[in-house]
Amino acid sequence: MNDMSLVAKNLRAVNHILVAEDDLDDQELIRDALTENKLAIEKIKFAQDGEELISLLNSAEVLPSLILLDLNMPRKSGREALEEIKRDPKLKHIPVIIFTTSDSEIDIKECYFLGSNAYLTKPNNYVDLVELMKDLINFWFCQAQIIVD
Repeated sequence: MNDMSLVAKNLRAVNHILVAEDDLDDQELIRDALTENKLAIEKIKFAQDGEELISLLNSAEVLPSLILLDLNMPRKSGREALEEIKRDPKLKHIPVIIFTTSDSEIDIKECYFLGSNAYLTKPNNYVDLVELMKDLINFWFCQAQIIVD
């Protein structure tokens, strides 16, 4: 099986990726970068802020395979949402990837302390975003062993 068919097979097994991002332009760029990397558009869901993220998780029939979480959002910040997710026995197994503009060492340390599985800084251009999403997909869905509900 070649690398592309292995990725396609693994992506079919993905429930969905839940992206917590309040900026609509960033949502669109993330959606495009993921679909450009062969993730089906129906496997990408968005929450506008931490409140909506927690609400979607608590009411979900099927939990996401992965959460991409922005730190700076209204109503409930990414930090607060991360803390809630990692405290909840039903949710704490979901990989949470911080995906934010901050490259502050304080933010990075705090997020790992709160239980994030990875911390990625948003790239400055679309080409780099597509490449980062490719790496994210390859690692989390082709190499890492994760629990799928």
